[in-house]
Amino acid sequence: MPSEFQLIQQFFQREQAEQPAEGVLLGIGDDCALLQIPAGKQLAVSVDTLVAGVHFPADADPELIAQRALRTNLSDLAAMGADPLWFTLALTLPEANEEWLRRFSRGLFSCARDYGIALVGGDTTSGPLSITIQAMGATQAHQAMRRDGANIGDFILVTNALGDGAAALAAIQQTQSFAPEHRDYLLSRFYRPTPRLQESALIRDMATSALDISDGLVADLQHICDASDVGAVIDVENIPLSPAVKALNNTSQAYQWALSGGDDYELCFTLPPEKMADIAMLIAQGKLNATVIGEIIPGNQVVCELEGEPFVLTKTGYQHFE
Repeated sequence: MPSEFQLIQQFFQREQAEQPAEGVLLGIGDDCALLQIPAGKQLAVSVDTLVAGVHFPADADPELIAQRALRTNLSDLAAMGADPLWFTLALTLPEANEEWLRRFSRGLFSCARDYGIALVGGDTTSGPLSITIQAMGATQAHQAMRRDGANIGDFILVTNALGDGAAALAAIQQTQSFAPEHRDYLLSRFYRPTPRLQESALIRDMATSALDISDGLVADLQHICDASDVGAVIDVENIPLSPAVKALNNTSQAYQWALSGGDDYELCFTLPPEKMADIAMLIAQGKLNATVIGEIIPGNQVVCELEGEPFVLTKTGYQHFE
């Protein structure tokens, strides 16, 4: 059976050595990586753990598992307005399966190349399958998008479409049937969510607050409200839905997925009224796909209204260990 160091060299160190990265003074193979932060920038750091059977099916394609693990972490960088730099990987494996590792490595480095982020270290150990990635990026000094800057009167926007993550889970668990083309789209959204880095670069000089939607729109928007000491109202009828979700012809279910399903990894951000013309221009030019879904109001809670009437959620968002 290969040793830990042999596995690292075979599947991770050798591949990364062929992709020299800016700012990496010393990468994989020593006790620590040595990294040079770009001049005038601040370091944004995020870490997430994905556990088999909780965050992805244990028998899923290892390439897709790797893609999902790295892409969801890149989404955190996008939420902060950070440009990707480096990441570390801690991999817990039930066995040293070389074919599994080969496919996982292929998916991981394919994604890393697509987004210009370099693996600089990590760890492997034995146990139930789990993947921990720490992603690092750079922001302009004191210009990161945070959760605590929303103001009363700001508009609330989201990128692209919501509800696809929860719909994909329903497809995976076979609790909902979809046409083949819609199922394929939803599975791609689940395993290959798009970190909205390009959108982040467009809005980071204008947004007063932002985050990515991982636990559900209502639950995540509540984090902005808590940090900014404000409330929010969501106009449910304005929430953008994908053709795959619309095709179910079950609007109530679609809204529930969009508001509380999670796993969408879209950006939710707030803008002052004076910046709306700039955003409208970006949307009209096809550079940004974003929709106004509500407004920041006095108070401390997120409320949902459908055509002016209260809209009741069956749950408020994803909760670990439920």
